[in-house]
Amino acid sequence: MAVKFQNYYETLGVARTATADEIKQAFRNLARVHHPDVARDKVAGEARFKEINEAYEVLGDPDKRKPYDELGADGSAPGGTGEDEFASSGARNRRGRPRTAPGGPGMEFEGTGFSDFFESFFAGGRDGFGSRHNGEASGFPAGEPFTHPGRDVEADLLVTLAEALRGATRTVTLRRPDHDGEVGRTQTYQVKIPPGVREGKRIRLAGQGSAGDGGAPAGDLYLRVRLARHPDFTVQEADLHCDLDLAPWEAVLGAQVKIPTLDGRMALRVPPGTESGGQLRLRALGLLKDDGTRGDIYVTTRVRTPHPVSSEERELWTRLAALSPYKPRKDP
Repeated sequence: MAVKFQNYYETLGVARTATADEIKQAFRNLARVHHPDVARDKVAGEARFKEINEAYEVLGDPDKRKPYDELGADGSAPGGTGEDEFASSGARNRRGRPRTAPGGPGMEFEGTGFSDFFESFFAGGRDGFGSRHNGEASGFPAGEPFTHPGRDVEADLLVTLAEALRGATRTVTLRRPDHDGEVGRTQTYQVKIPPGVREGKRIRLAGQGSAGDGGAPAGDLYLRVRLARHPDFTVQEADLHCDLDLAPWEAVLGAQVKIPTLDGRMALRVPPGTESGGQLRLRALGLLKDDGTRGDIYVTTRVRTPHPVSSEERELWTRLAALSPYKPRKDP
């Protein structure tokens, strides 16, 4: 089955030669516009955010970007003819084995937050999904019909930090192949994302995998949680980490600033004399812990130098330099 090539550089609006910092900044700029928490058009914003999140998931990870770049600018192998070649040859997982769909031959998902291309090429190194009992047949003596348990099916499920905190219900559609390999039966599931879900957690839908043979039970459907990248936060267990840029006078004099949280913008007091690289904490505004309490938000301060400056500003800085007894270095 053809898998449509995704041009992640085009999605983020960067060149193929873009640096890691340029890619990160492009993602942040787009995410701050299209993130579901802030987008004016929630439906369109959510769809666009999923696209840019998937692009950054690949281009922001050197281990994924390298094999992606090896496909060529249009999805072809070096010396190939382009996207049609990629689609007709079938996607390959990161170990180089052919993959025709994320959950198994001919299966297609909608509502997981990831494209079939991502699932086929970057699905965590999964090499297809083995059936129960290590794929061994079981059942009747020779000459009798045999039974063979159905295979488990697995796909990634993109979950925002807000959904991970509060829980959510996601509509996921699975289109299964018919006997000729073409997409046939379609099933829709209302998947409950529990509050406090963590990266890598698998949500199990029992008996919704591939059908078994000879009356054997079907496999299960597993949706593996992948936390969406956030433009401001990184996640460490139940704690969230972010950076805060400060002007020199804010660091010296102290300030009251607003920072984003999963509960809206909150006031943070920056004490006088704050150093660059210092860490401030907002308690109980992170993700859920196992005991039901919440983690914290840790804010790392970064003192920024204004540049360029006007002639009037330069004069004031010169006067301050002459007036201040502060010496950042010891004289030799």
